[in-house]
Amino acid sequence: MRPLLGLVLITFRELWARKIVLGLFIVSSLVLLAVTFALNLDVVEGSLAGIRLFGQEAAPEDMGGEDAPPLTLSRVVVAVESVVAGVAYWIGILLALFASASLFPDLQSDGRVELLLSKPIGRLNVLFGHMLGVWSAIGILAVYLLGGVWVIMSLKTGVWNPRFLLSLLLVVGMFAVMYAAVMLMGVWTESTALGLIVSYGLIFISMVLAAADQIGPTLGPVGGPVFWGLYHGLPNFTEVTQIVSTLAKGEAVSSWYPFVSSLLFGGAAYAVTGYWFVRRDF
Repeated sequence: MRPLLGLVLITFRELWARKIVLGLFIVSSLVLLAVTFALNLDVVEGSLAGIRLFGQEAAPEDMGGEDAPPLTLSRVVVAVESVVAGVAYWIGILLALFASASLFPDLQSDGRVELLLSKPIGRLNVLFGHMLGVWSAIGILAVYLLGGVWVIMSLKTGVWNPRFLLSLLLVVGMFAVMYAAVMLMGVWTESTALGLIVSYGLIFISMVLAAADQIGPTLGPVGGPVFWGLYHGLPNFTEVTQIVSTLAKGEAVSSWYPFVSSLLFGGAAYAVTGYWFVRRDF
């Protein structure tokens, strides 16, 4: 247990030394400051009386649209939390991948990997300690950002939406899935650039796969099975966005399949990475 904890701490120190954690912390703090000071809600006896965003004022009855009902306090809270969850999911994961992509290739660099493997620590423990360190660092930042937004909005309005916190699990979980692609490319080529290209490429492909119901029926007997094989085998990053938004709104999720299938992809990628890492000749 102590060697594993030591590996996690080494990963934390490396992230801090590269100012990665500090940079993401500053970005998250700016978001929290924006939510705190840029958005002001006038609440009178539990009801929304006015909204002021970046100094611009509006009455709730003026913001619902012609056919939509006027905004209520709970709708505003849910809308803000949903937007923050979506931004944290997309921008946060993209930034986190960019910030952490070089860690695993660097761990395998000459001299460093031999030093680690010379210790009485199994190779799988080295791999798992690194993974756990990266996941934990991103998880702490996600809790700071999303948890901070939840506390700020709840205190400002008195509307508590605990289901919003479930989006934390999806943000961290999908980061772990996409980081699996980075590590798989890292153990194969030790290339940071290729790991980022592949992970970002999978995210781009997921945008196409998200339209499976429209694209699938138009493909022929050869293209159809290939397309659906990609849909079920690759991470459904884009479709999980809808689950994140649904949880942030406190609504019931109609299907968890995109998230579950993505986790299966991540598990398979980590398994291949572990197998390759154990068998490599360092």
